Amino acid sequence: MTSFLITNIDYGLTGNREGDRLSGAIRVQDGRITDIGDLQPQEGERIVDANGCVVTPGLVNTHHHLFQSVLKAVPDGMNAPLDDWLMNVPYSYWPLIDEETLRVSARIGLAELLLTGTTTVCDHHYVFSDRYDYDPATVLFEEAEALGVRFVLARGGGTKGRSFPDPSLPPSPSETLDAFLAGIERTANRWHDPSPASLQRVVVAPTTPTFNVDAGELADIARFARGKGLRLHSHLSENRTYVDFTLSRYGKRPVDWLAGLEWLGPDVWFAHLVECDPDEVRLLAETGTGMAHCPQANARLGSGIAPADSLFQAGGHVSLAVDGAGANEAADMGAALYSAFVLHRATKGVQAVRAETLLNWATEGGAKVLGFEEAGVLRPGMIADIAIFDISSPRNMGLHDPALAPVLTGAASLRHSFVGGRQIVRDGSIPGLDLAGLGADARRVTRQLMERRKDMLAPNRARAALA
Repeated sequence: MTSFLITNIDYGLTGNREGDRLSGAIRVQDGRITDIGDLQPQEGERIVDANGCVVTPGLVNTHHHLFQSVLKAVPDGMNAPLDDWLMNVPYSYWPLIDEETLRVSARIGLAELLLTGTTTVCDHHYVFSDRYDYDPATVLFEEAEALGVRFVLARGGGTKGRSFPDPSLPPSPSETLDAFLAGIERTANRWHDPSPASLQRVVVAPTTPTFNVDAGELADIARFARGKGLRLHSHLSENRTYVDFTLSRYGKRPVDWLAGLEWLGPDVWFAHLVECDPDEVRLLAETGTGMAHCPQANARLGSGIAPADSLFQAGGHVSLAVDGAGANEAADMGAALYSAFVLHRATKGVQAVRAETLLNWATEGGAKVLGFEEAGVLRPGMIADIAIFDISSPRNMGLHDPALAPVLTGAASLRHSFVGGRQIVRDGSIPGLDLAGLGADARRVTRQLMERRKDMLAPNRARAALA
């Protein structure tokens, strides 16, 4: 049922840039918010009681790697910086991810996100290989559809594989440009829905514009995307390596370099952007190019803190993301909200960000960078993507401003959530999902991965030693 009335709202945040509050009730009819305020139930209207809760827009995660949900705390990557972590974790394990492993991994990540208030997920999947006997895009869309989440696939990959110093690693997957674009087109033809309330979209997303495609291909990729009505996404400036690469090869910093290759604009957003100088921030804001801010993964890998606050203050588009669980073992949006709040303040002072600003990044900001202009804010006429957070636990007791609990307490405990008015979390549970069974599956496929990796690397390392 997509028509109902949320009542007894004492603590509500609209999610807009100004941090406006709401109270009373929210009426939802046919998947849209129709009224907010002092509302009385209509005859036969379903009532959702928000007493003792905080009501916000559903949270929007704009950059994830769901295949990494079974790559948490890999020992070789725990104390490694980004480039070594890439070598030791995703680029060591990717050949071992069979269809069942990807399904289980996606289900873990989506469940974690849903239970912390997320209603929209963008997954940047960048491993497409003829070694697989399945289509990762199909698996990801099917798993998202089963749970009812609004899902965007940033279809990654590239024409060049990343090279690493360990010769025992399998070669990184790559495709020709024609194959890369054809794969995206097939996926978009099947899954992409450009309508305002779409539940499924596809984005053109080479893994990186620096290391995974030739510079001469970037404009062609951008024109392909825009010709198909698809947005553009990629990793950029996650650490100093990106800056050194473009400075040495092209004499420009990454954002300046991409400005001349048709890779900036309101239909583009980049993950990370840690190493951005003030001129690059200004250029991002002026062109409407968005940021997927990944505070936890950037901190966990020692990469730094992106200037998300500066971009926001310049009027730019900032969103929030958890990134892959292989570089951020707590891949939930509640942890991302809290991490962004404290990390910016720790490094830049208490005036850097307000709690309401963080919620805006995780709601309206995320909806905008993904192109969902009619979602992300609680106001009449908007799509009813709504999160209702339970604040009855001891960690929330004593708050003078309970509305800020989802940001300030470091753990978002969800009671209910809705996507387009359809309930996807009820009383803190995902209907139809057996969490105990998922836990057993997770343990089993994780053990299998560990064994497969040993079997894969042993002969490779023996050959490398002989060479």
